[in-house]
Amino acid sequence: MLAAREQVEVELKFDVDPGITPPDLRVLPGVVATNAPETFTLDATYFDTENLDLASNRITMRRRRGGHDEGWHLKRPADVPGSRRELQVGFDDAPADGDIPDELVNPVLVYTRHRPLMPVAAISTVRTITTLLGTDDVKLAEFADDRVTAQSLLPGGTSQQWSEWEFELLEGGTPRLLKAAHKLLGAAGGREPSSASKLARAIGSTPVVTPPPALGPHPSALELVIADITRHRNSLIAWDPLVREDADDAVHQMRVTARRLRSVFSGFPTVLDAAHTEHIAGELKLLARILGEARDSEVQLEIDSSLLRDEPASDALVQALAGRESEAHDRAVAATHAAMGSQRYFRLLDAIDELIADPPPGPEADIPATTAVDKAISKSRKHIRKAQRALAELPEGSHEWAEQLHTIRKRAKRLRYSTDAAEPLRKKKYKKISKTAKELQSALGDYNDSRINRARLAELAASGELSGMDLFLLGRIDAREQADAEQAIAAYRRASRDL
Repeated sequence: MLAAREQVEVELKFDVDPGITPPDLRVLPGVVATNAPETFTLDATYFDTENLDLASNRITMRRRRGGHDEGWHLKRPADVPGSRRELQVGFDDAPADGDIPDELVNPVLVYTRHRPLMPVAAISTVRTITTLLGTDDVKLAEFADDRVTAQSLLPGGTSQQWSEWEFELLEGGTPRLLKAAHKLLGAAGGREPSSASKLARAIGSTPVVTPPPALGPHPSALELVIADITRHRNSLIAWDPLVREDADDAVHQMRVTARRLRSVFSGFPTVLDAAHTEHIAGELKLLARILGEARDSEVQLEIDSSLLRDEPASDALVQALAGRESEAHDRAVAATHAAMGSQRYFRLLDAIDELIADPPPGPEADIPATTAVDKAISKSRKHIRKAQRALAELPEGSHEWAEQLHTIRKRAKRLRYSTDAAEPLRKKKYKKISKTAKELQSALGDYNDSRINRARLAELAASGELSGMDLFLLGRIDAREQADAEQAIAAYRRASRDL
């Protein structure tokens, strides 16, 4: 494992005329002194695919020599406006053969999809850095006066030169300082940058990914469906790198997104041509199942921990309840990462992109979006009520009765996804139905969790591996789970009245 480190960059950029003198930065609020300026020569090579998949998503990958942070850098958009996430791997920690470190490649696989990365630009910067200091020599910000020479390595690429200023907040900096710097540097001759980054200026215009156009007042079913697919596609792309780094809740959110994507095809089967979408729906089902194995074990670990909370459980009981599940979780996560590195996964992403770019219309593509949503809701409601009638014929508490409740939960989830797709239409009736479906789904999910927990507790109790005190604790936990299950069924019945 390489020693990668990541930080969030908050900075200002300005184009300036060559040779312009920067203003006195000591007048900025909170600045007590500045360090003596240092000048470096930074030589960077930027990498991307032939189609500029990284640049089109505002991502830059480079190998840079010179300065205090030479090495490999990956810059990606951050959640905070005007900021970037920068991942760094020093040359001492990078592959000796000069290959791009995996720590930089893996987070962007969802964009590059194993397409070769190649040099697309060479940029040399003569940078003069001034560090702004506060009280006790706290570093507030860093000002860079850059003279840039860039060569595009793309076919027909050209060379160009320009000057620019960068002002980056450091750990001790504040938004007030940033705002004052923007005003001071603008008054001194700084102009809004003509490009988002040095790379963008070096290689010229790139095919930037844009959000789907806003729906008009009376969209067609096809327009609504493609907007929904695009929204979930973007969510899938956003969660992918977080799953690869095992971020909290990432597997769950990506699994939900895959299910929502698939539900568009099942909920609106006649809006798109089924012959073209059947394979995508099948691959999404497989992806959700793979993610589900990791998510289910993750949830079970959380449940196991909560079951034993505030209980004087022995080490044997803790190991019996959570130990094996932890091993299963590790295997499931490894399988998830392997699947997300496969060509099959990347072909699925390509197929979704192609569908959005050129959607194959089905027989009801041109009907009003509200008509399509009403049909989907009506169909889902009928399926739920049919399942509820079947439930009424089964002995309450039986295995078949519990399985039928699980069927109702899945159908409530499908109803919820159909109404959520109608969110851009801003109809109150759809929001109300979605709320009821969510309540059904949540209550039955709680019941199912309690049912699974009680089965696991019974299995442990029958194993003969635990002491009398541990068996007593299992009985107490089981009673608590039974009460939770009864509360969940009561909540389901209350929600059913609003269906």
